[in-house]
Amino acid sequence: MSTRPAIALDPTRSVVDQLRERVAAMERRPARESIATLPALAEVAPLTAGSTYGVDSATLALAMAAGASQAGEWVGFAGWSDFGVEAAAGLGIELSRTVLVPDLGEHWLEVTAALIDVLRVVVIRPPAVVDARAAEKLESRLRTRSGALVVWGQWPRCEARLSLEHSRWSGPQSGAGWLGERSVSVVVRRGERVVQRADLTVAAGLELVVPSPTSLRRAVT
Repeated sequence: MSTRPAIALDPTRSVVDQLRERVAAMERRPARESIATLPALAEVAPLTAGSTYGVDSATLALAMAAGASQAGEWVGFAGWSDFGVEAAAGLGIELSRTVLVPDLGEHWLEVTAALIDVLRVVVIRPPAVVDARAAEKLESRLRTRSGALVVWGQWPRCEARLSLEHSRWSGPQSGAGWLGERSVSVVVRRGERVVQRADLTVAAGLELVVPSPTSLRRAVT
């Protein structure tokens, strides 16, 4: 786990200059340095600088960046037009140290590379299929900047691939109320290695309301 202190931007100084300093600091980090990971995932999918990880859901995409964010690192989410701010905050992601690029645009690989230059963990939803050569260029940049890439979607090669196996909500009583927590079972695959599993609990904070019979009749008619 990274023990480096949180680095906040100084509002009295140029943002560009401060980001350049961050780039220089990241280049001096060890290529395979450990990156803070949520305790529930640390045993089965610890983040390592210079590596790429694949996920199949929004929950896992957020969870993979949450540990680093809680440890004071800057993280980013790109290509995610319906990014859930409340869900991110519920997992402990510090929004003041989060960069969001909803639309990656035509030159999405270049945008992703630019984010890798200044952020510790970058989570992307690729708008197109990427080939092995393009992926290797980004991975080389990750190694240079000592960052980690989390891909929600297909990617040629990953350190580990995480998927949700089971999901269960808790909270509502008699069909109504607030959804308190979501418990999920995470499956981690690493090439030919034995499949590993972990349990992750996610705070929800969503209200579930059951319509009255009157409103149901109105909806039907």
